[in-house]
Amino acid sequence: MTPLKLTFDAIDEAAPGPKWAARWARSWPAYEAWFRARSGDSGPSRDACEKALARYMPELVPVYGRLVGLAGGSDRAARFLSTWCPPAYLGGCSLAAAASKKHVRLVRNYDLSPDLNEGFLLRSEWTGRAVMGMVEFLWGLSDGINDAGLSVALAYGGRSETGKGFGITTIVRYLLETCETVPQALKVLAKVPSHMAYNLVLADASGKTASVELSPGGGVTVMPRAIATNHQGGGSVADRPKFTRTYQRHTHLKKLNVKPRKLNRQFLKPPLLQDRYDAGFGTLFTAEYDPRARTLGLTLNGQRWDQSLDGFSEGRRVVDYAHARAAAIRPEVKAPTWIEVDWSQAAHVDWSAVARDFAAGTNRDITSYLPGAERHPKKTACPSWH
Repeated sequence: MTPLKLTFDAIDEAAPGPKWAARWARSWPAYEAWFRARSGDSGPSRDACEKALARYMPELVPVYGRLVGLAGGSDRAARFLSTWCPPAYLGGCSLAAAASKKHVRLVRNYDLSPDLNEGFLLRSEWTGRAVMGMVEFLWGLSDGINDAGLSVALAYGGRSETGKGFGITTIVRYLLETCETVPQALKVLAKVPSHMAYNLVLADASGKTASVELSPGGGVTVMPRAIATNHQGGGSVADRPKFTRTYQRHTHLKKLNVKPRKLNRQFLKPPLLQDRYDAGFGTLFTAEYDPRARTLGLTLNGQRWDQSLDGFSEGRRVVDYAHARAAAIRPEVKAPTWIEVDWSQAAHVDWSAVARDFAAGTNRDITSYLPGAERHPKKTACPSWH
């Protein structure tokens, strides 16, 4: 059985460079295998992918080009990074936003297997705007916030059919790179098609909130309340509703009547909190975004990790979900020690050696790849780039 562990890395890199390239080197073998196994090679051509990106999200074209270059420039990598008509992928989440005169919050639980999350918190300024969020598909975002305070989070919409459109994580990235308010984001969503059914919850610094349902191939439905789980309206039937408990979680969210500052507490306990990690459906993290303070509070099995766009701190947290379950049963079990990593030396790491060792199945302390460091085969908790 796969260990129920996940390494979270917080990385600050204004423009795509060696730190992002390192993530690519470690993640691409697994992503490439997934892409090929899911018939990604039978999808749109590279030219079609790049034309779609230029048509719908032109502001991201220079960033995309830089990333493709760092990834080696292959045809498959370029098509993968475009996320135009990608293979289907699923997930489970609970989302809610709340606002008052003084406070605004957007909170999400990310529910999935530890093997299927990148554990990658990135602060960037790729288009000149500061953006901070949880990365998926190496440059998209499952949730995040920008320097205007706009915050966005996604949840799988519960329908596996696909249409012509982009991967949702790239759309979330695009919203945060180009929009400042919820109304602006809604206008963009009406123009940029999603390849699958997804739900988004948004909030901005003015206190505006929204929940929208995206249909495969295009189409947006604005919902009456800023909450979402893993199903949609309109008579559609959710995938595996008993397993995901999407209707129970949604009913709970509808009944909530709490102040924005207390919203996060509701996500840290059942029925929103999930602990079925062995079955591939456990809460990997709870993210609380404050659009006015431009901060993120990341809760990892009860331990809080606070970050800010204006005071971002690089580091690492290693979470053992099996250990957390044992600690809940036996309180005398102490929480694991969290590890801090200095990513400022990333530009000096011998990334070619990292890639060779990764391909050979060898994990070493990342600092051992620095110039002059002693090479040794000692295994360690290297960044979890799946």
